Amino acid sequence: TVEGPLAEPRRPPGPSRTVFGAALFARGAPSPSESSNPNYRLGVGDRVSVRVWGPVEAEVMGAIDPDGNLFLPSVGPLRLMGVRAGDLQRTVETELRRIYTQQVNVYAVLLSASQIGVYVTGFVKIPGRHSGSGSDTVLDFLLRGGGVDPVRGSYRDIVVQRGGRPVLRLDLYPFLLQGRLPGLTLQDGDTIVVGKQGSTVSADGAIRNNYLFEVAGRSMTGAELMELSAPLPAATNAVIRGTRNGQPWSRYVDVTELRRTALLDQDVVTFITDSPAPTVRVFVEGSRLGPSVLVADRDINLCQVLDHIAVDPALADTSAVYILRQRLAAQQRRSINEALDRLERQLFTSTSTTTGVAEIRASEAQLVASYIARGRRIQPEGRLVVVDDAGRCARVRMEDGDTIVIPERSDTVLVGGEVVSPMAVVWRPNMTIEDYAKAAGGFTQRGDSSNIMIRRPSGQLILEPREGPRPGDELIALPRLDAKSFQIARDLLQLIYQSALSARVFTN
Repeated sequence: TVEGPLAEPRRPPGPSRTVFGAALFARGAPSPSESSNPNYRLGVGDRVSVRVWGPVEAEVMGAIDPDGNLFLPSVGPLRLMGVRAGDLQRTVETELRRIYTQQVNVYAVLLSASQIGVYVTGFVKIPGRHSGSGSDTVLDFLLRGGGVDPVRGSYRDIVVQRGGRPVLRLDLYPFLLQGRLPGLTLQDGDTIVVGKQGSTVSADGAIRNNYLFEVAGRSMTGAELMELSAPLPAATNAVIRGTRNGQPWSRYVDVTELRRTALLDQDVVTFITDSPAPTVRVFVEGSRLGPSVLVADRDINLCQVLDHIAVDPALADTSAVYILRQRLAAQQRRSINEALDRLERQLFTSTSTTTGVAEIRASEAQLVASYIARGRRIQPEGRLVVVDDAGRCARVRMEDGDTIVIPERSDTVLVGGEVVSPMAVVWRPNMTIEDYAKAAGGFTQRGDSSNIMIRRPSGQLILEPREGPRPGDELIALPRLDAKSFQIARDLLQLIYQSALSARVFTN
């Protein structure tokens, strides 16, 4: 099975189409920075503010001159060319203490860097010359160029050229994963070139990072991919799909073998959970004294689980235990839909021999179509009857996620269906089915004593019962359908049973 991370339970299945790092350029281009980058090195034209107080007082707010100096009154020129913005304060303090032996207080700050123009080209969305601040980083100028083209451009082969020669080769993966970015200060006229995209490998399935990862060389080991994609603890195996020697190729490996496997361009690796769990979770509802969740071995059966559930015998009806199973509910849902589809086809494909029959069929179509619409909204509960008439437990193997329901004992019989006043009637040992129907006002015009169904608390259904109901049972008077008026009454009645009574056991 393929499992997604807890933080992304609705992740769409299948290979990812998003390149790792594309989110880095999802925002708009930044405006020229007014704040200083601590790694920026001061140059000609940068505006600096310096204030000195103590034995000597001086203040200046100006630009660095062509010689790389800033003139400070009463002190003289300060050499600031090439100084890191983060070291400006310490540099000015050091220069002043060479002149003044007494304690001197200094406050120095870079006000604004000079404006520069940098060429951004290669596989970017908006190539050309872009203006910015001298303190802006390579990422800032890449954003102004629209970012790396995620289909054709490389996130691992970016070159900064100065005077036609490369001064920096940039791989964005260390920045994306560890936050490391080279502290190069760009200069006016520099060129940023984004190379073509290298080989890519896709990872999906039971991982945290489902992306297309770019390979630094021609191939990537499975260990490198696992480091980037971060498989979930449940991932035990992987399916590799790709092309080898011009032919489709696939392989199924465990994660240990995957680490040693070489992955090539356009490979797709799907991480899966392919090791069955040794235990199952079983939920307990109804009349119980113990915990509501039990964890047991996979081969345990219902009777063994019931031995570990504490109940109050005076309150719990242990002869009416049943199971709610998700897989069974899905099967019932499919069965109901198939029956509705058959009924719908018969409704629209039946022919009429006379005008009278055609009118009857038109009336039928309206009634049955509304019933079909309601039938598609039915949500089966997946009830599995596990006890017989004698209350004996069936040795049903438990599945993960099963819910064991232990009903409480009841002293009433619920009378419903085609009776005048549906109600709960106190159970008495000598009362017959007709007595319970009379207590509920008697049958309606569409109900009679020959069309009765009893539903046990366990979910067991008894048609044409020969004895009265037991405490906790439901007595249901079913409607009588007139086959003369309804051409498809038999199919409709069959569907009523299948949809309304799904997951029940019929005993005739």
